[in-house]
Amino acid sequence: MKIRKILVISAASIILFSGFITRDNDIYLEINKSIDIFGRVYKEVALNYVEPLKPEEFMLAGINGMLSSLDPYTNFIDQGQQRDIDIITKGRYGGIGASVGVRNDKVTIVDLIEGYSAQRQGMRIGDVIIKIDDNAVSKENVEDLSELLKGDPGSSLKVIVKREAVDEPITFNLIREDIEVKNVTYYGFVPVESGNAYIKVSGFSRSAGDEVKKAVLELKSKKNISSLVLDLRGNPGGLLDAAIDVAEKFLKKGQLIVSVKGRDTLSNKNYYSNEEPLLPDTKMVLLIDEGSASASEILAGAIQDHDRAALIGTNSFGKGLVQTILPLSYNTSLKITTARYYTPSGRSIQKIDYSEKNKVFEQYTGIKSEEFNTDGKRKVYSGGGILPDSVVKNVSNSLYVQSLLAEGMFFKFATNYFSTDPKRLWKNVKPELLIKEFSEYIKSQNFSFVSKSEKLIDQLINSGTEENIDKAFLESLSKQKKQIDLNHNIELEKYRDDVIFEINEELAARTDGREGRIKESLKFDRQFLAAYQILNDDKKYRHFFR
Repeated sequence: MKIRKILVISAASIILFSGFITRDNDIYLEINKSIDIFGRVYKEVALNYVEPLKPEEFMLAGINGMLSSLDPYTNFIDQGQQRDIDIITKGRYGGIGASVGVRNDKVTIVDLIEGYSAQRQGMRIGDVIIKIDDNAVSKENVEDLSELLKGDPGSSLKVIVKREAVDEPITFNLIREDIEVKNVTYYGFVPVESGNAYIKVSGFSRSAGDEVKKAVLELKSKKNISSLVLDLRGNPGGLLDAAIDVAEKFLKKGQLIVSVKGRDTLSNKNYYSNEEPLLPDTKMVLLIDEGSASASEILAGAIQDHDRAALIGTNSFGKGLVQTILPLSYNTSLKITTARYYTPSGRSIQKIDYSEKNKVFEQYTGIKSEEFNTDGKRKVYSGGGILPDSVVKNVSNSLYVQSLLAEGMFFKFATNYFSTDPKRLWKNVKPELLIKEFSEYIKSQNFSFVSKSEKLIDQLINSGTEENIDKAFLESLSKQKKQIDLNHNIELEKYRDDVIFEINEELAARTDGREGRIKESLKFDRQFLAAYQILNDDKKYRHFFR
């Protein structure tokens, strides 16, 4: 009888395991077959296509085409992009200390890091780059800019810029330096006379936890911290380990920070806090927005699920996927999505499901909005980023002001302001005069704004003309449109606080750099002001955790 049982169990085991073996064999058979077909197609086309091909570029196109069927975070990293990975993992790179972007179709200096070559030698925010060494620069080749500006510390480069109000181009002979990427871009007591600490975290490279700790300890050495605002807005994330390291500074020892679950259940892992918190009983607010992603969301999700702080702002980005970097041959790498992460309550905050209607996936996984609970039994939801406890928007209610911002008019005005009179002390200028000068400047730039109402009136006039509607009625519509256009000037005064906020932020960046921009912006920042108000009202603060 015993022998019979053993035989039955053995037979069942063979059937069960043979299923796994068959499945694995099928996968490897399909993979080998596909590699053979892909290789044959690549070879035949590379050798026999009517026009000669660059074999390396052709292969790269094939790899990128294949990976594009997955998610946008799974990428092939060639030799030229390897430096960007080093920046994330090591938190440093060889460069000149300038951030560059496209403004009004021109490649422009948008930020300078104090103390490095570009800032020391007199580059300014608003300078337009026209040439780097022997390479002409334009918006068409802006993707190559990183490779041109970055390099080995100690190497030299020549950057030629065009500056407003200066006739001739300016040449800078710069030396690349070892630039340390700061994760904490500003910290201090805001307002200065208060006990409210403010820490701006802009990234999650290797040193993020140490930088946050240093900021907190330095602020504690000056005076008692009665409350803390941790600002994660616009923070695109970085390393998982760095997010865990920062979370440990605020959560209780032993609390779960994040769970990582992949295709292989053996690699699933829970990460817990191994440190005592720096500010165990201090009231705390986290600021998030749609630019807070990945590692920012890991931190925000852990803080929210453990009821450690109130979250204020707008919905976060919604990236709940974990990437692993796998080294390949010839100094290349593969960044591949290998897992999903889950907050302590068990929720995934991934917003987009890349398996939907995608033939390369075996099955459609689906993203559901499910209800979970924080430690204090508050309801939180999965499937759409981190939803703040209090939604506060930071954009102007005026579409006119939003359009001015989108067109870069505040940036251009600040550039012009300092180009025409660099020694002028803008902080002593009355707001009324600044708004007047700004109004005159945008007129000189032929800035035009067409509101939704004006577009609708244009549609009515066009339709009415085709249908031969009474001319008097069409003329009345045209008069209404002119009246709306005249009202745009009134909006500068109606929304003067928003306008002054944007102007002052840009002017502060010109005189006091990144730190100056942040400090000035907090004076009018709706989300920060809402956070400060809540932290100063114990009843309101406690209400969030009921």
